This record gives sequence, structure tokens and C-alpha cells, in this order.
Amino acid sequence: MEIPRIISVDDHVVEPPDLWTARLPAKYADRAPRVKREKVRMNLLGGYNFEVGVDDGVECDVWYYDDLVYPFTRLSAAVGAEVVKNEPCTFDQILPGCYDQAARLADMDANHVEASICFPNILPRFCGQAFYEREDKELALACIEVYNDWMIDEWCAGAGRGRLIPLTMIPLWDPELAAAEVRRCADKGSHAVTFSENPVPLGLPSVHSGFWEPFFQACAETDTVLNMHIGSSSKMPSTAPDAPFIISSTLTFQNAMGSVLDYVFGGVFDRYPALRVAYSEGQAGWLPYVLERADKLWEERLLDDTGFGSKLPQPPSTYMKSNVWYCIFDDETAMRNRDVIGIDRLTFEVDYPHADSTFPHTKEVAERMATKAGLNDFEAYRFFRGNAIDLYKLGEYFGISE
Repeated sequence: MEIPRIISVDDHVVEPPDLWTARLPAKYADRAPRVKREKVRMNLLGGYNFEVGVDDGVECDVWYYDDLVYPFTRLSAAVGAEVVKNEPCTFDQILPGCYDQAARLADMDANHVEASICFPNILPRFCGQAFYEREDKELALACIEVYNDWMIDEWCAGAGRGRLIPLTMIPLWDPELAAAEVRRCADKGSHAVTFSENPVPLGLPSVHSGFWEPFFQACAETDTVLNMHIGSSSKMPSTAPDAPFIISSTLTFQNAMGSVLDYVFGGVFDRYPALRVAYSEGQAGWLPYVLERADKLWEERLLDDTGFGSKLPQPPSTYMKSNVWYCIFDDETAMRNRDVIGIDRLTFEVDYPHADSTFPHTKEVAERMATKAGLNDFEAYRFFRGNAIDLYKLGEYFGISE
């Protein structure tokens, strides 16, 4: 089977060290996100513990932003490393494709990838949590606007247009400001936004609260896809405070599963039938049971008026199969159940430059996946390419052909 040119719906860009310092007003020079090379001692056992400015430390590029100090670690840019460790890192030690457009496009060419959607990576975190957590919201909003303009006008422009698909952020603390930023970015050509899979652990209102309605409405009206990456709630599932981390890694899909149910039973898709939601790195092998269970409970409790049931006018599976897309990278269970999930719901990710990335062997990985799952040519096309074109309307907005 000839694997079509791949469209990856989940990659990341390492923010260039001068992204904000070169673009924010001079009055923010001492507080804007910036990089300093420091000696760092880091202990990652039992938490993210570090000391900056120690004589016996390791050279590290450290991000500073207002009261935030955040050392750059290798796991954020692991591609190209012979041995991947969660250790202090500098920009000199990572592949230029992590942050340089020309180098990224060359890496994509070498990896059989035509187009890529890049989430934030280090300082902002996956949906801009760092800006929400700072006290000075005027500076935080300015940082978000600078990032979004850089994403649209530089990272995804020029030679990157139609290959690097813009994904922007919102000010999480204000849904009206968020809606305005969605509309501003859509006017500039960006129709994808990153958001938290569950805002409650961030200290924000839930999807059920009504707080986010202006934001959801703006996304629906501007044809903007809502993208939620695993970990964008800044909380990962586990079983106990002292449980081994591998348990959390096994359970990561629960974040996506819970979020899907929030949107479905919260009536978001019923109120905004045009809204499209994409889950990155959430896998989909869990979906067949959830489709079955949700529909059975909905049917059993149709007549309930005490809050025990749901007032959805259609079965929950209807929304899960029409408004939601799922991203997988090694989910054999999902592939075996693609007739239940719907092959048109599944998208593929490379996850460049993270430790789980299939770069530079993505084509070979894709061939093995297709062979093992017994995909026919149509299914392989939908999974590796066609579904992403439909989801993000890449033909309409960027001229990417079928």
C-alpha cells in the first residue's frame, strides 16, 4: 500500500527565544517571556524540582515571564536525541526544526508529511495556561495576541502557508475576550483554536456552567475548530498520590473520554450543531463502549425529569459521530473497531518534536499500522489524510487537494 502524504493533527512548536521580546512594547522588556542561559540543577523524581544559578548545575535555557521561572527540558524537544531523558536543555542542543520554519518544513518533507498543526509547547503550555495564571492580565493578553500574530503571520505564512496550519490561543479568564480573539484570528485566516479539555482543574467554570457560551458561539460562527490536547487541564488521571507515573500514562485517555461526555451531555453540540471538536493524543479505543453505554442510559432515562437522565433530543452517539474527531498514534483497539467508531472520525498525529514522535520514521510506522489493521486504500486515505482535510476544511482555506 502506498501511504498518502500525511497530515498530522498534533505536533508542537518550540517557541523561539525572541518570540515575545522582539514583538512586545519595550515597557515589558523586564517582564515579558524571555530566555536566559543559566546553570540549573534538576531533580525530576517526585515532582518538577529545580534550582537555578547553581555552580555545579547543567547549562539550561530558562524561560522567565513575570513571576514564572521555567527551565527548558529535553522532553519538550526530544527528536534527534540518541537517548531521551527529562534533563536540562538549551536551544543549541535541539533540532532547528523545533522552532525554525524552514528546518521544520524540511523535516516534514523527509518524514512524508504534507501538513501539520502545531500546539504551543513550553512556556504557554498546551492551551495558554501560563498566561491565565499570571496576575497581570493586560500583559497576559498582549502575550497571547503576539503569539497568535506570530503563529498566523510568520510560522504559518510564506513557505509555510498550507503546510503549517495555524492554531491560536485565547485568554482563558474572560469568555468575551476569548470570543473576540477567535473572531480576530479568524479574520486573519486562522480557524483552529486550542482549549482546555476540562477547565475546572484550572480553577475555571465547567462546560456546563454557561460561562463559555460566547466562546463556543464565536467558534461556531467563524468555522473555528476547538482543539483539546491531553494534559490541557493541567491535571492527569491517577489512582493515588504515590501511584507510579506509568499508571497515569496508561489512563491519559480518561481526560478525553470525560471531556467528550461533558460536551455531549452538556448540550453544547445541540446548541451549536456546527461546532467541531478535535481531541489530540486521546486515542479512541475506549469509544465503542462509551457510545454503547451513553446511548443505553439516554434511552432508559428519557422520561426522567429529576436530573437523573438527559434532555438531549438525539442519542449521545449522534453527536460523538458528527461533531467530534479523535486522534490516535498507536491504538490497535480503535483500528479493530473502526466500523463502530467510524473511519471518518479518526485522524493521525506525528507528535513532533516530543518523545513519542514517530519522526523520522513516520511513513514506515504508518505502513505497519495500515498493514496490521488491514486497512484498504480508502480507509488509509481517510485516516492519514482525508479526515484532517475535512475537519479543518483545508481545501477551502488552504487549497490542500484531496
